Amino acid sequence: MRKVLIVYAHPLEEKSKVNRSLIEGVREMDGVTVNNLYENYPDFFIDVKHEQELLLAHDVIIWHHPLYWYSAPALLKEWFDLVLEHGFAYGQQGDSLAGKWALNCVTTGGGESSYQTSGINRFSIEQFLLPYNQSAHLCKMHYLPPFVIHGVHLLGKLDVNEQQARYRQFIRLLCDESNDFQMINKGNY
Repeated sequence: MRKVLIVYAHPLEEKSKVNRSLIEGVREMDGVTVNNLYENYPDFFIDVKHEQELLLAHDVIIWHHPLYWYSAPALLKEWFDLVLEHGFAYGQQGDSLAGKWALNCVTTGGGESSYQTSGINRFSIEQFLLPYNQSAHLCKMHYLPPFVIHGVHLLGKLDVNEQQARYRQFIRLLCDESNDFQMINKGNY
């Protein structure tokens, strides 16, 4: 079984019906570690060595967050700046994450059509997530297409439950060592 680390960053989790539900749905799954950054580091003082140990102990890394102003919440950016340091994650001696798998799980307030060239946001989700793709590449990781849920403000309870079930199924797929990720790599999301 592959081990999955979910690096979860939501500064207003108590107001998030979708992200909170997704995390609650996978928190107790075998092989899954949920690393809630805002819960663990409310003062933004990140324990870099601990975070690096978590990365080393897992095969798949998910950066799970809402899309905030076309980016990630501040603490996740701080996590990238401090944890993926030269000599550990990249650079001549930095190959600790080589061969691991990485992807984003993001939620958006806008609908899928707003994340098109012709939409109000002018760019696709993949374009907004290019820094994560490049970060994974720099760290010699394999970047998979993101798990995306659009229009979260419009989802009712049944929709949220359906998304939670989809996320659990997706995480099971990631944990399954017999899966070579070919099916996941074929789509945009």
